Amino acid sequence: MITRSQALEAGMTPAGIRNKLRLNGPWRTVLPGIYVASNGLLTTGQREIAAVLYAGPQCVITGLASLLRQGVDVPITETVDVLVPAWRKRASMGFVRVHRTRVLPERVWLVDDLRYSLCPRAIADATHGSSDLLWVTELVAGAVQKNACTVDQLAAEVRSGPKQGSAVLRAVLAAVADGVASAAEADFRALVRRSGLPEPMYNPRLYVGDVFLAKPDAWWPQAGVAAEVDSREWHLSPAAWQRTMARHSRMSAHGIIVLHFPPSRIKSDPAGITAELRSALTACSGRAPLPIRAVPTAGRRSAA
Repeated sequence: MITRSQALEAGMTPAGIRNKLRLNGPWRTVLPGIYVASNGLLTTGQREIAAVLYAGPQCVITGLASLLRQGVDVPITETVDVLVPAWRKRASMGFVRVHRTRVLPERVWLVDDLRYSLCPRAIADATHGSSDLLWVTELVAGAVQKNACTVDQLAAEVRSGPKQGSAVLRAVLAAVADGVASAAEADFRALVRRSGLPEPMYNPRLYVGDVFLAKPDAWWPQAGVAAEVDSREWHLSPAAWQRTMARHSRMSAHGIIVLHFPPSRIKSDPAGITAELRSALTACSGRAPLPIRAVPTAGRRSAA
């Protein structure tokens, strides 16, 4: 990968460059003034190098390209989003999408001399202007579960960034910070609120005395009923699935009624789920409270 100016500085003449770029020649143009010595498809790395050469030395790769490099599960795309200083006159071109900004990231993730925005900024840039609540929720949940960033770091990034275009991300962060760990759990919480059922605690830590028992997705303390949203998407390994079943056994052994719902059923059979929850809560309403102590997620009231 080489720029026209680099080729000229290396001693090539304009005629020599044109010869390299001739039909069926060894070079081809991938972006204005950016050439590659190959006729095959560009790799992800080559696209990112070309984007940086095109955008300039102060640019920072952001958005989905940056998230992919940091191990977050995102759709693979040929588009490379780059941040450039607001004063730089550089337009989007080909697979490069240029974002002029007055605030370049102070800290970056450096890989092979390419600068990538850290996860919080990359998510803010990737979701800017999006109206797709489900996609943004999945993106945030995936990044947090991969330990690529925390909810607090994302919230700080959103507070420091522009309000315009960030409404959906702000709404998702409010839900995640309130204890919803995935898009499937967000769907479940919406279902509960529509149903008129008593509001449960979401993602509390349950204790028997001082011994940690489990952290169900939803908990009705008065009835001793717990609900789990069992998504293979968020329990990606057999070991994680076995831990889910072990958690079920521990809760059941202490008298907790545990109901499991797959995400697909939350969408296809909300009435059936509502009926099962209502039946369990009604059946357990008259029994003595279980000796379970619940510690809520930050910002939610405790219950016992």
